[in-house]
Amino acid sequence: MAATALNQGELESGIQWYTFNEGYAKANEEGKIAIIDCYTDWCGWCKVMDKKTFADPDVINKMNENFIAIKFNPERKNETYFIGADTLSGPELLYALSNNKPNGYPTLFYYIPQTKRMFQQPGYQDVAEFNKSMDNLIDYQNKITAGN
Repeated sequence: MAATALNQGELESGIQWYTFNEGYAKANEEGKIAIIDCYTDWCGWCKVMDKKTFADPDVINKMNENFIAIKFNPERKNETYFIGADTLSGPELLYALSNNKPNGYPTLFYYIPQTKRMFQQPGYQDVAEFNKSMDNLIDYQNKITAGN
């Protein structure tokens, strides 16, 4: 069902992508870190990240096993997003995620449900960089859940 709001091209990588509303709720429910891929249709580096980084078999496996993967295009018209009781447009959500400091595209946001913290990492990441980011997130979450 999550695939209905996403383009077919966004699904070809093998990563189980969710819309923001579905993924955000699922991350909170399951306690998994949400990785939010903030992109636009015109962003060249976003397309490279889709074709290279998100198509890598190791990235696909690690993402699907450990994270809730969310695709978010703040430029989509007529989309409504929900965070708690707040109803936001795409640009409003972008500003909320980035603490009023958006950094361009692509930007990855990492939402840690245990602490309700959001981190952002702007720019293209190749497979090695993104795998390191995911490993760091897994380590961070393990420390939180272990009480360290």
